[in-house]
Amino acid sequence: MFSLDRDDDGRFAVSWMIYGATGYTGRLIAERAVDRGQRPVLAGRDPAKVARVATPLGLPQRVFDLRDRAAAEAALADVELVAHCAGPFSATSAPMVSACLATGTHYLDITGEIDVFESVFARHEDAVAAGVVLLPGAGFDVVPTDCLAAMVASALPGATSLDLAFQASGGISGGTLKSALEGAALGGRARVGGQLREVPMGWRHREVPFPSGRHAVTSLPWGDVSTAHRSTGIPDITTFTRVPGLHRMGPRASAAGRAVLGTPLAQRLGKAAIGALVRGPGSARRSRSWVEVFAEATDADGRSVSAALIGPDTYEFTADAVLRIADGLLGSGVAPGAHTPSTAFGADLVRRLHGVRVIEPVA
Repeated sequence: MFSLDRDDDGRFAVSWMIYGATGYTGRLIAERAVDRGQRPVLAGRDPAKVARVATPLGLPQRVFDLRDRAAAEAALADVELVAHCAGPFSATSAPMVSACLATGTHYLDITGEIDVFESVFARHEDAVAAGVVLLPGAGFDVVPTDCLAAMVASALPGATSLDLAFQASGGISGGTLKSALEGAALGGRARVGGQLREVPMGWRHREVPFPSGRHAVTSLPWGDVSTAHRSTGIPDITTFTRVPGLHRMGPRASAAGRAVLGTPLAQRLGKAAIGALVRGPGSARRSRSWVEVFAEATDADGRSVSAALIGPDTYEFTADAVLRIADGLLGSGVAPGAHTPSTAFGADLVRRLHGVRVIEPVA
């Protein structure tokens, strides 16, 4: 397991770090780490906020700003792995990845942003040269969807299309909402013919047989249009979510919403309102929440294979996945380079997570 011991000079020898530990998800990961007897160093750019999280948990702390490259590299110089939880990842991922490559520090994050995945994957050769593992999307999304995608792709070699869908109960954190706001301004995305394409938001609708029953879902852009292609090689990938009433949205409404949300004023006001009003679900609500995920691969002859899973609240899912992936990266022989969860640990990774039940692939 993780350790935090003193070296010969009396300094702490750091196995791993949570950067962005003052955010909703970063704090939850820190709390779950302590529950498991782990002692990560907690870090962020605001000393008062970091102290408010680290001190009650009895964890060491560091303060640095990713915009200061020298400070970031100095802070990571003795760190084996960083769990990067400070969004928006569109702004913070690249400098953290660069610092990790410079210091030989393994990197994982909890992004769901398509362009962030593509940016991290583009640094594969740099990671190989540095002997570093880069693993974006170590939570929900994309651990469960990526693992299901790998399962159905393995069960149907030669699949040409992949649909991934989920539905979840429970609340949402401010950081997640801010990332979603940025994504809404970019419009729809899908993988078509092996390439990322812009498509209208809600360009496809379908019905999905979730474990709890059949429900209408609508295509929305999620990180799997990047990660699932890297994991499976399937050329056509669409991601869906169940949002009641959203399946009635047409392309015209989608275009209008994108035009409004894409303005700098709307982004600034929206993020300010989220920061002031949204605190994320409490422990009682998380304990009552759940998620269901569905994957279906189809080949050129029309044959299909599907699989599904049921799991806990998405934030608890993320905390468990991050801790297990971090543990695996520190204790295993994952090849250096840019990975998805399933390329690093196999599709069965999701089966090892707390409270997850997989419904096996069926034709």
